[in-house]
Amino acid sequence: MKVKICGITNLEDAGEAVRLGAWAIGLVHYRSSPRSVRAAEAAAIGAAFRRDCEIVGVFVNPTLERVVNAVENARLSMVQLSGEEGVSFCSEVARRTGVKVIKAIHVSSAADIHQAETYRTDFHLFDTAATSPGGTRLARGGTGRTFDWDLLAAHHSEIPTILAGGLNSGNVTGAIRVARPDAVDVASGVESAPGLKDHDEMAHFFEAAHYTPVGSGESR
Repeated sequence: MKVKICGITNLEDAGEAVRLGAWAIGLVHYRSSPRSVRAAEAAAIGAAFRRDCEIVGVFVNPTLERVVNAVENARLSMVQLSGEEGVSFCSEVARRTGVKVIKAIHVSSAADIHQAETYRTDFHLFDTAATSPGGTRLARGGTGRTFDWDLLAAHHSEIPTILAGGLNSGNVTGAIRVARPDAVDVASGVESAPGLKDHDEMAHFFEAAHYTPVGSGESR
């Protein structure tokens, strides 16, 4: 099972993720996030580890110029769009940067799963749809909450699936068994504080993500 460790903010945590076998590390380029990474640190992480794993820049409703500049600065190999970016914007990011694109879909119902197919990106990442106390939808990720994995159980797509949203070492094995993703994504579930990873929890997460219970079948 491929593992993406998201919300990396420093070289030490990036190095530990790589040592544990991370397929990808996520660098959040969204200033309102407690996991936002400084441009200089993003550049250092990209330079150090771009040959070892995918370097993913995570954005929320960015301008195209901001994405292009970040790809060049941090040597990103993927861009994750986690806001309300439209189909044409996703296509333009791919065209302008030449890197792979992940579109985050924030799930509250089966309709959100179906809507993902309108995005012909390289990956679909399914995360929890957060709402404010007033009911306004806040599609920003990092909520630490899960969604109903059964909604993905019958989902079939030629586009690879990344499962996110409230995953940790205690629930990721079951999540994989139900949702059958191609990769899993974790941020808050392996942290000692927002943006600071707990290396023991990271190790436990990798162990759980790579464990396949007898009779669980293959992941897609």
